[in-house]
Amino acid sequence: MTKTAVKKDVKVTERLYKAISAPLVTEKATMAAEQNKVSFIVPLTSTKPLIKEAIEALFKVKVLNVNTVLTKGKVKVFKGRKGLRNDTKKAIVTLAEGETIDMATGV
Repeated sequence: MTKTAVKKDVKVTERLYKAISAPLVTEKATMAAEQNKVSFIVPLTSTKPLIKEAIEALFKVKVLNVNTVLTKGKVKVFKGRKGLRNDTKKAIVTLAEGETIDMATGV
């Protein structure tokens, strides 16, 4: 007897909403959308499996791949005082062929 993997319908919880902070709308992200890639700003604690689960549950799309980029904050000087920008994490999500996420409406 073999066990088959049955994927259950994921219940949308607060944990999934906190896995994604905001969509990233830049010129580069807009050009990547032509190759079914969508960019999001995510918390530093979000992992690739959690991001994938959140995108699939919230937007009802099939995710093929998730790449993350961690950018360390820079030291900047403003009016003679040193300050440090926050660290940021971006997620570039590759969607399956034919799947789309409209950033204007979120569908």
